[in-house]
Amino acid sequence: MTVVARFRTAGGWCTLSTLTLSLLAANARSQTTVAENSPRNALLSARSFLQIPGPNPIISRGPKGSWDEYYIEAGDVIKDYETYYFYYHGAPVDLQRWGRSGYRIGVATANHPVGPWIKSGDKPLLDLGAPGTWDDAGVACPVILREGPAKFFMWYCGIGSKEPKKWSIGLATASSPLGPWTKVSTNPVIDGFGYVSSVIKHHGKYLLYSEHPIGSTANDYGPMSLAQAESPEGPWTPWSGNPVLSAGEKGAWDDAGYSEAKVLYRDGVFHMFYGGAKEFVPRRLTQESIGYAYSFDGYHFIKYSGNPVALREASPNTAAFGEVHAFFEPPFMYLFHTIRYVDPERAMIPGGIQVEDLGVDVLVTQRPFYLPVPILVRESLPARVSTKLSECPPISLNGASRVSLVAEGKYEAAAKAGMRVHIRSSIDGTAYDTTDVATFENDFHPGEVCRKTVEFKSAVRFIKAIAENLDGTQSISGIKITAVLNGE
Repeated sequence: MTVVARFRTAGGWCTLSTLTLSLLAANARSQTTVAENSPRNALLSARSFLQIPGPNPIISRGPKGSWDEYYIEAGDVIKDYETYYFYYHGAPVDLQRWGRSGYRIGVATANHPVGPWIKSGDKPLLDLGAPGTWDDAGVACPVILREGPAKFFMWYCGIGSKEPKKWSIGLATASSPLGPWTKVSTNPVIDGFGYVSSVIKHHGKYLLYSEHPIGSTANDYGPMSLAQAESPEGPWTPWSGNPVLSAGEKGAWDDAGYSEAKVLYRDGVFHMFYGGAKEFVPRRLTQESIGYAYSFDGYHFIKYSGNPVALREASPNTAAFGEVHAFFEPPFMYLFHTIRYVDPERAMIPGGIQVEDLGVDVLVTQRPFYLPVPILVRESLPARVSTKLSECPPISLNGASRVSLVAEGKYEAAAKAGMRVHIRSSIDGTAYDTTDVATFENDFHPGEVCRKTVEFKSAVRFIKAIAENLDGTQSISGIKITAVLNGE
C-alpha cells in the first residue's frame, strides 16, 4: 500500500480546510491555524490519502490512417447524466486523407471514470479552421462547461499558419456533449493567452485558467494565469496580478513550470490539480508528476508543501503525467492526464515520433472505499484460444485490503466448456511472473451469460488477467473481467 499523505486533526475536521489540512499534514501548526479560522470543507477526510494508478493506458492513439494516430493528449472530463466524456486532442499522419497536419479535438465515452473508454466516431469532434483563419493549423486543449440540460460551452486553444507560435483561445457551443459543436463568430475570444486549462463560473463571473506565457519557464511549459469575463464570449480581461501559480524554485520537482491544470470549486475553496515538470532534455524525461494547490478567492493559490500528490513513479513505465484534468466523485478524485513512457521501445516509434497515451490515476479521499477497475474486455474469444498478457493493463492493488475478481462471458448454445481466468502478479507492474498466482473458472451454462465473483487474497502490488476459452469448437462473447478494490 502506497500512502501519499496521512492526515491528523486535533478536535475534529469539520472545517473548510479539511482538504487543505489533509494535504498540509506535514505542518501541524498550519493545520491548527487554518482550522480555527475556516468554515467546513468535506472534499477530503482526515484519513489516509492514497494514489491508485489506473488501468493505464485507458485511451490510446488511433490506428493507421486515423485522425489521431500521431499524437494524443488529455483534455477535460465531464459527466452528463450517467455518461462520462473524456475530451482530448490528437493529430494525423496521413495528410492525403486529412489535408493538413495539426491537432484536432475528439471525445471518448464511458460508464465509469476508469473505463472502459470508447472513442466516439472516426472523425474529429472539432476540426481545423478554414485555410487562412486563426485556428487553421491546430485546435487543442478542450475545456467544457455545462450550463444546462442542452447548453454546453467548449473553450479551446487554436493556432494559425500565419502566426505559428501564437496560441489563442476560442469558443464553441453545442446542445449535446457529442456536438455538433459550432465555433462562435467572434473567435478568438482571447488573443494569445496560451493553453486553456480550466473554466469555472463563480458568482456570475467566468474564471479561465491557462498555461501562459507558453515557454517562459521551459520549452512548452509556463506558469498558470487567469482571465475573467461576465459572459462566455467575453470580453476577457487578464488578471493584473498574474500568474496565479508560479513555477517552483530552482531544484524543485516543478521548477520547469506546468502543462495544464484543472480548477475545481467545492465547499468554499478553489482546488487546483496540475502537472508540474522538472527541467528536462528530452521532453519525455520531464519527470512530470501531479501537484495540488488551493485558494480561497481563485486568484492566490497556495501549494501543498508535500507535493506531488500523484507520483509518476507509482505508475508502471511512466516518464511523465502531462495535461492534467481532475474530476471529483466522492470518495475519489480522478486525475486524467497524458502518459509518456520510460521504456525507449514504448516511448518512441520509427520516424522519431514520441508515443503518448491517455491515463488516469485515482486519489482515495476517505475510507472505506469500493473501486471497480476493468481488467479485460473482449468482444469475442475463439475456441481453444487465450488472451495475451499484453492485452491486459497493469492493475494496481495499492491500498486494497480485499480484492474481488468478477468474470463474465456469454457461451454458445452448443458449447461444452466454459472460461478459465488466470491471474499473474508483479512487484513493479512491468515484469510479470510466468506462473499464475490464482486461477478460477467462470460458471458455465450453455447458451447463457454467466458471471462469477471470487475473492482474491494476495500481497502483490500489481496483477494482470488472462482469459482462456476451454471449449474446443465454440467461441465466447462479451468477456468482461473486473477487479473490485475494497479498502477499509
